[in-house]
Amino acid sequence: MTKKKTVNKKPTKSKPRQKSQSLKELNEDLKTEKDKYVRLFAEFENYKRRTSKERVELFKTAGKEVLSSLVPVLEDFKRALEQDNSNGDNEGVKLIYNKFNETLKSQGLIEVEVNVGDVFDPELHEAISQIPSTENDQKGKIIDIIQGGYKLGNNILTFPKVVVAQ
Repeated sequence: MTKKKTVNKKPTKSKPRQKSQSLKELNEDLKTEKDKYVRLFAEFENYKRRTSKERVELFKTAGKEVLSSLVPVLEDFKRALEQDNSNGDNEGVKLIYNKFNETLKSQGLIEVEVNVGDVFDPELHEAISQIPSTENDQKGKIIDIIQGGYKLGNNILTFPKVVVAQ
């Protein structure tokens, strides 16, 4: 049999690492990394704020399509109430109209205020027709309101349909 020689290896001392960067360079690197961190954190905070604002806006206008499809029904109720019903059936229609109107208001539907005699604004009103005016002070003003307008929050769903004096 052969004997194996055991060799005692002494741990060799590693050479002291040479400084590849000076302390000044390390401080500059730390400063740039901190700056990157602060910018990234600020960007993330802005993202959180923006998405939460978008989410709130989405919830406010989530039922936009449903509410805009119910506006003609509300207008039909208004026209039904304006009809002269002397037989007493009008009371039930009034109750249904009030309940329906309050339900839509609770969902954020707001009627656009428009009155006869107001100045016509093409950004707020839709001109159905123009009628020649007999008086100069009526020119550019609303003579008749055909249908009311509605908005949801700040967005206009339907513009009020009006007749304008020329």
